[in-house]
Amino acid sequence: MKRYLQVIWAVLWKDIRIETRTKDMFTSMAVFAVLALLIFNFAFELRIPNKATVVPGILWVTVAFAGVLGLGRAFINEKDKGSLSGLLLAPVDRSAIYFGKMLANLIFILVVEALILPLITIFFNVQFISLPLLLILLLGTIGFAAVGTVFSALAVNTRAREVLLPVLLFPVLLPLLVAGIRSTIGLMEGDTLADLNNWFRLMVFFDVLFLVVAYLTFDYVVEE
Repeated sequence: MKRYLQVIWAVLWKDIRIETRTKDMFTSMAVFAVLALLIFNFAFELRIPNKATVVPGILWVTVAFAGVLGLGRAFINEKDKGSLSGLLLAPVDRSAIYFGKMLANLIFILVVEALILPLITIFFNVQFISLPLLLILLLGTIGFAAVGTVFSALAVNTRAREVLLPVLLFPVLLPLLVAGIRSTIGLMEGDTLADLNNWFRLMVFFDVLFLVVAYLTFDYVVEE
C-alpha cells in the first residue's frame, strides 16, 4: 500500500512540476474560461433582464469545456515525447498511474474554477459563492476528472483524439452535469443541501462508481 501511494504521489508531483514550468495546460484552460465568460456576459447582457438566472448553466458549461481542453493534454505530451510507454512499462500497478494523473487533472481544474468563480461574481453581479456550492462543485469536478482521465488515456492513441475525447466524454458526464446545474440552481434559490439530497447523492454515487470502474479498467484502456 505504501508503494502504491508513493507511485500516485510521484506521478502527481511530476505533472505538477511540469505544469509549473511550462504552464501549457493551465494557460489554455484559463484563457478559454475567461473568454467564454466574456462571451456569455455580452451575449446575455441585452437579452436577459436578470443574468443571475443563467449563472448556474454558464458556470458548469465553462468548467466542462475548459476542463476538456485540459484533459485533452493530460496524456498528449507524454505520448508525443515517448515517455508514456516508459511510464506504462514501469513495474507498478497501472491504476496508481491513473490516480496520479486524475489527481493532477483535478487540481488543475480546481485552480481554474478558483479563477472563474470571482469573475462570474463580477461579470454577472451575483453573490452565489458559498460552502455548499463549493462542495457541489468539488463533487462535480471529481467525477469530471475521474471519467475524463480514462477517456483521455483512451483517446490519446487515436488520430482524431482532440475530437474523440469530448464526443466520448459528454454523454457519460450528462447525469453529473445535470445534477450539478440543478443543485446550483437550488442553492441560488435558497435551498439547503438537505433539500437537494437526491441530486447530492447522485453526484456522490457517480463519483464512486466511475472511480471504481476506472480502477478496474484502466489497465485495459492503456493497452495499445
